[in-house]
Amino acid sequence: MIEQNHHALLVTAGKGPAECSQAVGHILARMQAEAALAGLSLSVHRGEGEHGPASAVVVAHGSGAARFAADWVGTIRWRMQSQIRRHHKRSNWFVGVFALEPQAEGDVRIAKADVVFSTLRAGGPGGQHQNTTDSAVRAVHSPTGLTVTVRDGRSQHRNKALALERLQSLADAQGAAAAEARKSGLHKMHHALERGNPVRKFTVADFREES
Repeated sequence: MIEQNHHALLVTAGKGPAECSQAVGHILARMQAEAALAGLSLSVHRGEGEHGPASAVVVAHGSGAARFAADWVGTIRWRMQSQIRRHHKRSNWFVGVFALEPQAEGDVRIAKADVVFSTLRAGGPGGQHQNTTDSAVRAVHSPTGLTVTVRDGRSQHRNKALALERLQSLADAQGAAAAEARKSGLHKMHHALERGNPVRKFTVADFREES
């Protein structure tokens, strides 16, 4: 059975400074926590920089994926005095979260022969359905380095099948981001951050959400 409920997002610091990359890292951690509470799984590919990921492609899997994605799309503001430039006056940092429409046929096709699987013990999303055997699966696509961890299924066989599907959805989402970049669409996305109209606002080092 092909997994249908997944939604892809691009999280980007745009042309922002290093503090915005730090904010991207906080957002990804917050996304993981919220996804776990909602019983969703996330596949994430990060574009690492010196101070954190400048961008990341995120794919949410599960029946609540659409709502999860909708809650994040827009401009995110992090209010925090810079820990990189101690005397810098600016304290508001902005990150953009954009919905991605994966291409029907992306540039990368995931072949099982190119995937390395390993098993681990882990509970399901949100800590539910704790596995009593090593049925959770970590899958790495050797040509691209794309990695997913799957623990939703009740068997190792099912989790391997899900891992292949999720690697493909992650590759397709990454392909969509690359296609936009080739069309200069991401350049427009980066400059489309509405700094005066954030959809979610967080503050200080613990990334506490403002009401």
